[in-house]
Amino acid sequence: MASNTKEPVHEKREECIFCAIAARSIPAEVVYEDENIIAFLDIHPHAPAHTVVIPKTHAATLLDLPEKDLQPLFTAVKKITRALLAAVAADGMTIGINHGKAAGQAIPHLHVHLMPRFRGDGGGSLHSVVRNVPQEPLEKLAARVRESLQSLS
Repeated sequence: MASNTKEPVHEKREECIFCAIAARSIPAEVVYEDENIIAFLDIHPHAPAHTVVIPKTHAATLLDLPEKDLQPLFTAVKKITRALLAAVAADGMTIGINHGKAAGQAIPHLHVHLMPRFRGDGGGSLHSVVRNVPQEPLEKLAARVRESLQSLS
């Protein structure tokens, strides 16, 4: 499977730790599972009940996931978010995807982090992760994005 991120990906499911978790060949604290999705507590949590949600289909990034698998993934993310908020009495939730190595993706299998957040927990918003202010005007950036979207149609 070729990745649109131009980074090496696992060609075989058996080489992927998340595929091994989905196949139940290695242990994990699974909190949710259906035919398409499995969710488990992060082994190196950054918050109580920090959960990782993955499609059972091996896809390195969001761009590699078949269209038919997008809706089940985000339906599960919504359901699990609601459950986590109640389970740990969180005040909020950081929901994030690290897409590619430059964004901090350590395991090349698409995964969504759900991190329960609490007032005063010391964490920041997604805006605090990167501070790379664009040098060109927003109008030019928007035009480039629109052109790129049009070329994909």
